Amino acid sequence: MPERREQTISIDAGRTSSGVVARSLVTGGSGLIGSHLVELLLARGDEVTVIDNLSTGQRTNLPTTHARLRFIEADLSRALDAFGKGERFDEVYHLAAAVGVRLVVDDPIRCIETNVIETSNLLRFAMGHGPLGEEGVGARTLIASSSEVYGKSEKLPFAEDDDVVYGPTSRSRWSYACTKAIDEYLALAYHAKSKLPVVVTRFFNTVGPRQVGEYGMVLPNFIASALKNEDVVVYGDGRQTRCFCDVRDVAEVLPRLLAQPGCIGRVFNVGSDESISIADLAQMVIRVTGSKSRVRFMGYDEAYAAGFEDLKRRVPDLTRVRQAIGFERRRSLEDTIRDSAAWMRERGAKRESRT
Repeated sequence: MPERREQTISIDAGRTSSGVVARSLVTGGSGLIGSHLVELLLARGDEVTVIDNLSTGQRTNLPTTHARLRFIEADLSRALDAFGKGERFDEVYHLAAAVGVRLVVDDPIRCIETNVIETSNLLRFAMGHGPLGEEGVGARTLIASSSEVYGKSEKLPFAEDDDVVYGPTSRSRWSYACTKAIDEYLALAYHAKSKLPVVVTRFFNTVGPRQVGEYGMVLPNFIASALKNEDVVVYGDGRQTRCFCDVRDVAEVLPRLLAQPGCIGRVFNVGSDESISIADLAQMVIRVTGSKSRVRFMGYDEAYAAGFEDLKRRVPDLTRVRQAIGFERRRSLEDTIRDSAAWMRERGAKRESRT
């Protein structure tokens, strides 16, 4: 293991200012965003610890073996409790969460408790396990939030300091938005009261290779159906619009935000601001994959439950993240669809070879 000693942190290509290899903790590191982030951190030279209970992530998204990768399969709080006082991290990326519309509707208790309790425990851990020689400062910590935080606000585009609007508590669909908002309140409170160096990122429809559709994610479901020449099912009238951003573009943003002192204690929208209707997305998937599928529409009440609410439009204001680090999306949605389809085909071929 590389030498660890007292240091002043200044991350640059995976090393601190003293030249010692940086240590990073990624929760939910086998998920969509997490696994791509882990690849980047390993490539820049970090020692990376991943904690993931594999409830929605896939162990195969990460290298089977790597000299600087430690994988811990466990619930987050249990893993954190098992760490000793000497376990120190320069950066912490908290991506573990209960995600997906289907999961939120089917198991709201699990989503609420996971998103709030685990984030609280993670922030407390980060305070006491920062870099050696920086007692009381804590590890630089990124908290992953969601565009769901904006609720059903009708102000567009969504800016980080806008008011938020939620539906009634009798509709569990809004519980996810509320839990992510509480996560943000907790993170910003730790920064304000305890000087924990925190950055909050609100992700807008992150998509790409390694995303699966089991939990209601629209794009992988569309691609999976198209590859089988089955009907591509669009919920509602299909005129609702979203902004999709490739996970590889999103993952690159995260270390850059944590490395900028001016980003600490702030919230950033991360994603694309180019909209497409869900009906048009379905047609794009069919065209890009060369599928013989047809689009079929299904009402929300049939897909989820009576009274389900969805937003007609969801567009981020990216001014803040552009000014902070010059962020721009580099991959087109068509490229993302093409690469995601290739990943699904390869994944399917590997499964068939094992049977």
